[in-house]
Amino acid sequence: MPQLDVHNPGMPDLQFVLFVSALCTSNLESINVPQDLRARIFDRCWALINTDTPPVDPKQRVLDLRQGTELTLEACVSTIRSLLAEAGITKLMWDHPVSNPTRDSSAAAQPLIDRLGQLYPADPDIVDPPPSRSDGRSTR
Repeated sequence: MPQLDVHNPGMPDLQFVLFVSALCTSNLESINVPQDLRARIFDRCWALINTDTPPVDPKQRVLDLRQGTELTLEACVSTIRSLLAEAGITKLMWDHPVSNPTRDSSAAAQPLIDRLGQLYPADPDIVDPPPSRSDGRSTR
C-alpha cells in the first residue's frame, strides 16, 4: 500500500502540494483521509491561489500554482500539514490498482510503441535481470 509521510515526503514542496491535492480530489475510496477533510484541504489551498470560489466540477478541481509565489507555496504546504495534523494524520495511505491509459497513442508514436513491445514483451520470462559481474557484464 503506497504511503506518504506528511512531514518528510521526500519530494520538493511543489510536488508535495500537487500530489496531495491530486490525492484529495481523486475518487480513491481506500485512502485514510475522510472526504470532508480532502475537500477542506483542496478548498483552502485553492483560496490561497485564487480569488474565486473553488470549482464544484471534479474535473476542474486542479490547483494551478504557476502564477503563485514561494510564499503561496509555503502557505499551501503549511495548510496541508496543519489540517492533517489536526486530524491526527501523519502519513497518507491509499490503495489503487494500476489503471488503463486514458488516451490512445498518436499514430506517429505507434511504430515506436510496437518496437518497444517487441523488445520488452508484456509477459517476460524473468522478472529480475540476471546478476552482474564486477566487470559490468551479465553472468548469463
